[in-house]
Amino acid sequence: MCAPRPPSANSFVRHGLGRTALALAMSVLFPSPALAQAVNEGAAGAGDCAAEQTLRFRGGTARLENDLFTGTDQNYTNGVAFTLVSHDIPGRLRPECFPAPIRLHAQLIRFVNPGFWADADNSADTQNVVVRFGQSMYTPEDNTRRDLIPNDRPYAGLLYMGLAWNRRKHEPESNREMLDTREVTLGVIGPWSMAEQAQNLVHDLRGIDRFRGWDHQLHNEPAFQAALDLKYKAYRGDGAIIPGFSADAIRSVGLRLGNIETSATLGIEGRIGWNLPNDFGSYPIRPGAENRPSSATSLHGSSSRPIPPARRPRPGVHLFGILEAKAVAWDFSLDGNLFRESHSVTRRPWVAQAAFGVSAQGIVGGRGYRLAVMRVYRSREFEEQETKQAYGSIALSVEF
Repeated sequence: MCAPRPPSANSFVRHGLGRTALALAMSVLFPSPALAQAVNEGAAGAGDCAAEQTLRFRGGTARLENDLFTGTDQNYTNGVAFTLVSHDIPGRLRPECFPAPIRLHAQLIRFVNPGFWADADNSADTQNVVVRFGQSMYTPEDNTRRDLIPNDRPYAGLLYMGLAWNRRKHEPESNREMLDTREVTLGVIGPWSMAEQAQNLVHDLRGIDRFRGWDHQLHNEPAFQAALDLKYKAYRGDGAIIPGFSADAIRSVGLRLGNIETSATLGIEGRIGWNLPNDFGSYPIRPGAENRPSSATSLHGSSSRPIPPARRPRPGVHLFGILEAKAVAWDFSLDGNLFRESHSVTRRPWVAQAAFGVSAQGIVGGRGYRLAVMRVYRSREFEEQETKQAYGSIALSVEF
C-alpha cells in the first residue's frame, strides 16, 4: 500500500512506545500469577454479595461526532460511542461481586495503582463502572485521489471497547469534590475497524461521493490505551442538581499511554444556567468521559445516600464552554502504525481545543434524559495541515 521508509527519529519513538504498550497489554491479557490468584480467590467468595455491591447498569449514552455538522469532511471526520453506566457502589469495593472482566480490571488497578482505593472505607465516596464501545475514523481532505497523499493525514480507523472505574470523592479540608477515573481501552486499528465500510454506508445513504483512497489506510494492528483522568470542582452538597440559577467551574488533568494515543492534558470547563446537574460536566469523546455519579442523575438515590427532596432531578438547561491544552507524544491517526512502517505526517507536539455548547435535562415517563450539543474547535495537529478543524458533537443520555 505504501513503500517502506528509511529509519527515522519516529522509528525510535515507535520502538520505545511499542515495548511500553506491549508490556501494558500483556499485563491485561496475561496477568501475573499473583494477580490471577487474587481474581480467582475473589470469585470464590461471590455468593454473599449484597445488591449494592453487584454490577447493575442504570443508564446509557449514545454520542455522535462529525465534521459534516460544520460543513467539512476531513481529518477527524466521524466518531460514535455507546456507553453503559453502572449504579453507584458505596464504600469498600468487593471485586468478587463482579463478572470476571470487571473483576480482573479492578484487580489490575489495585496491582498497578494501589492508591486508587486506598481510602475506600470513606462512606462518602462512591464508585461506578463505565463500559464503552466506539469507532473513530480519519481521512485526508481530498476525497477524489486514489493514490497515497504523503502530505495529508492518513486514512485511519479505530474500533474499540473501553472499561473504566470512576471514584467520586469529597475532600472536606478543601471543600471540593474530585472525580478520579482509570480506564483501559482495547481495540483494533486498520481495515478490521470497518471504518471504510461505515463511511461508505453513510455517504451512500446521504448521496455523498465516497472517499477513494481507503486502499492506503493504516495496517491492521491491536490497539491499547490506559488512561487516568482527574476532575475537580467546588463541593455543592449531595443531590442530582444545584437548584436555581448558578455557575461553576470544573478543572481537569489527564494522562494517556498506549498506541492509540500517548498524551497529557489540562483543561477547564465553565457552566452557567438553571438547575445545573451536580456532575462533572460535558465533553467530547475521550476515555473515562461518561461518569454519572448517584448525586448527578439517579432518580431515587440509594438507601445509603438518599437524595433530599429539594435536590432531586428537575428540568434544567445550561450553557458551557471548555478549554483544553494537550501535549502529544503519539497519535496513531498522525504517526501511523506502531508495529510496522506506514503512512504518517509530522505531528505537532502541542494541541489546543475549545468547545461551546448547551445541555438540557428533564424527566419523561419516569426516566431521566439529558441532551448535550456542542461545537468543537481544534488547532492544527500536524505541520502539513493547512487549516484548523471544527466538528459537531451530540450526546443523548437516558436512565433506565
